[in-house]
Amino acid sequence: MTQLTDERPVPSSDSTHFASPAPLAPAPDFGPTDRMRGWVVTLIVTTLAAITRFAMLNYPTDGGTPVFDEKHYAPQAWQVLTGGGLEDNPGYGLVVHPPVGKQLIAIGEALFGYNAWGWRFASAVAGTILVLLVVRIVRRLSRSTLIGAIAGVLLIVDGVTFVSSRLGMLDIFLTLFAVAALGCLVVDRDQVRERMAKVRSEGRIAVSDLGPRLGVRWWRFGAGIMLGLAVGTKWSGLYFIAFFGLMCVGFDIAARRAYGVRRAWVGTAVRDIGPSLYALVLVPLVVYLATYSPWFASETGVDRHAVGNQIGTGGSFSFVPDALRSLWYYSGKVLDFHSGLTNSAGNHHPWESKPWTWPMGLRPMLYYFAEGDRVSGCGGSDCVKAVMLIGTPAMWWLAVPVLGWALWRTFISRDWRYATVLTGYAAALLPWFATLDRQMYYFYAVPLAPFFVMAIALILGEILGKASASPERRGTGLLAVCLYIGLVVANFVWLFPILTALPITQQMWQWELWLPSWR
Repeated sequence: MTQLTDERPVPSSDSTHFASPAPLAPAPDFGPTDRMRGWVVTLIVTTLAAITRFAMLNYPTDGGTPVFDEKHYAPQAWQVLTGGGLEDNPGYGLVVHPPVGKQLIAIGEALFGYNAWGWRFASAVAGTILVLLVVRIVRRLSRSTLIGAIAGVLLIVDGVTFVSSRLGMLDIFLTLFAVAALGCLVVDRDQVRERMAKVRSEGRIAVSDLGPRLGVRWWRFGAGIMLGLAVGTKWSGLYFIAFFGLMCVGFDIAARRAYGVRRAWVGTAVRDIGPSLYALVLVPLVVYLATYSPWFASETGVDRHAVGNQIGTGGSFSFVPDALRSLWYYSGKVLDFHSGLTNSAGNHHPWESKPWTWPMGLRPMLYYFAEGDRVSGCGGSDCVKAVMLIGTPAMWWLAVPVLGWALWRTFISRDWRYATVLTGYAAALLPWFATLDRQMYYFYAVPLAPFFVMAIALILGEILGKASASPERRGTGLLAVCLYIGLVVANFVWLFPILTALPITQQMWQWELWLPSWR
């Protein structure tokens, strides 16, 4: 196995085999021991992320008003703040996304008022915390503080998460909660193996053919809370519940097999799946319903009293409380709204894209554009300002080889780390192929970014080489990794003007648009 660490080896039973038996597996290694150094490095990288996310956060605006889809969420968040925690979107008739994202944006507006700082503050905080989480998750996956720091740096200079962290929209919150859930499940996996190792060391593995009971798993419970908040931001969070649930079952089967449980599959079915359904299905459901507390408590929320008005009080589901039935009715209207946004129904947008273009960022999203007399300061007579959602090409254009290698490592080498990262990536991408007629945009791909960066970081760890490799091998690997990171940073710097609406000349604007599909 290629070792992804600059510190010490990881036992093969813990790192390579996703589901292969190893009854005599050695006591597992659960991460670097340089905890102080790890947190110092994490905080330094997170500080750099905060500087990039918060600098000029109030720029640009359209004459002091929201940009692009901020026009939906900024006023809805203001309604949350001033209307008893409830948004009703009176100009459109219904609110088409759950309330968590608007509630978070409202915190910024409470601090700074109804202005760009107000409606973007929460996004910048979320984007900064996202970098912190990626550093810590990759550090745990790779058992290396260095590789974790590399992942954080790459995420800082990723154009997709950078732009999304600087606008008052919902996708950065969905991404944050999905990544946080993954992090919780990775820690849960390690804790399960710690408990299994303890049971084995005490000679109790063979007491039952099903293996030991594993007790309360608080990190899995925490993942359920994060997934509930993800669904409470956008319904596409449901995809992460499904994919992460399967991943969690895979972790449990692999752990029981690795420590010699005779009937590992049955043991998982009997002792793990039930608690998993509680933590990853019931808990998210309760959290999701809790996010609607202001709606439940209101008298004027849209369709709050649908039962007895729009729908009857009887029927097969009359035993369900009226408030829940009303929410179900309202959710059905929201689903109808989304289902109707199809190309076949005549809904088209000049910047829409389909999911097969997202891995390489072939069709970006133009959020803001100004030219002519409204723009000056570029050093020329004809200036342009723009904000585009673009994945840094030095990373995103490597999607095919990166994903191909991750698949190889997952299915041929049975490397659980790549399997974990690919699970998050698949949850963010694959379900969209089921509704190709739907109107879609590149900002739906924001959750792809952190999982893709994790995969790149793991590969760079392999290029760096084993801790036991010769100095020449390690030096060559370090040179290659540094050159690549430098290339990515330089690419980000080149794109920076069209990520932040800095005034540029028309000629420079054309130089920034590398592909015909970017125009």
